[in-house]
Amino acid sequence: MVNLTTLAHVVVCDDEPDIRDTVAEYLEHHGYAVTPANAGPALRELVDSQHVDVVILDIRMPGEDGLSLARYLREHSDVAIIMLTGSAEIVDRVVGLEIGADDYVAKPVDLRELLARVKAVLRRTSASERAAQGASPPGHQVQFGKCRFDPGAHKLYNAEGFEIAITPMEFRLLKVFSEHRGRVLHRDQLLEFAHDRGWDPFDRSIDIRVSRLRKKIEVDPSKPEVIRTIRGMGYLYS
Repeated sequence: MVNLTTLAHVVVCDDEPDIRDTVAEYLEHHGYAVTPANAGPALRELVDSQHVDVVILDIRMPGEDGLSLARYLREHSDVAIIMLTGSAEIVDRVVGLEIGADDYVAKPVDLRELLARVKAVLRRTSASERAAQGASPPGHQVQFGKCRFDPGAHKLYNAEGFEIAITPMEFRLLKVFSEHRGRVLHRDQLLEFAHDRGWDPFDRSIDIRVSRLRKKIEVDPSKPEVIRTIRGMGYLYS
C-alpha cells in the first residue's frame, strides 16, 4: 500500500552501475527510499522480502532480461513497474505494456521526467487503493462475462470464485466500464477516466490494456463479447 506521507520505496534495477547509482541518488534527494539491484536475483529477493512501491526496471540486462522480470513481478505482486527502454525499442515498450508495466522512460534517462513518472504511478496507485476502500458498498459486485468484479474490495474473481490478479490500471478500467455500462467510450475518454498521465493523442497503449484485460474476462478473447470494439468509435461494455 502506498502512503504518500511516508517514504515510498523504489527499487532501481539496472546492470549499469553509473545509471543505477545516479537514478538512486537523484530519487533519494527528492525524498524516496531507494534500493539498488544489479540483476534479477537481487530484485526477486527484494520484492519477496520487503515492501516495494515502484520498480524501475531496465529491459536490456544480461542473463534474465527486464521483460522476463516484469512478467514475474506482475504475476507475484501489484508493485508499479516503470521500464527503462532504448529510444528506438518500440516493440519492447509494447511488450512491456502487454505484460503489465505501468509506464516507460526512454534512455538516455531524463531524471526530471523519471521523477515525474514515479510520482504519477504512486498517485495512481494511491487513488486506486482509496477507491477500493470506499467507492462501493461492501459486497457490491459487477458481472464481467465469466468473472465477477468487486470494486470495493479491488478484486476480480473467476467463475469458480478464485481471485484473478489485476493491475491498478486494469482495476481502473473495470471500474470505468462498470460505471458506464451500455455507453460507448472512445480511447480519449478511457484515458481521461482511468489515467492521469498526459498521453499522446496517437498513443495506442489503451488498446493493449483492454486486450490484456479481455484475456482475463472473456471466454474467447479473440472474439470479445463482454467488452466489445465498436469500429471507429471505441469500446462498449454491455
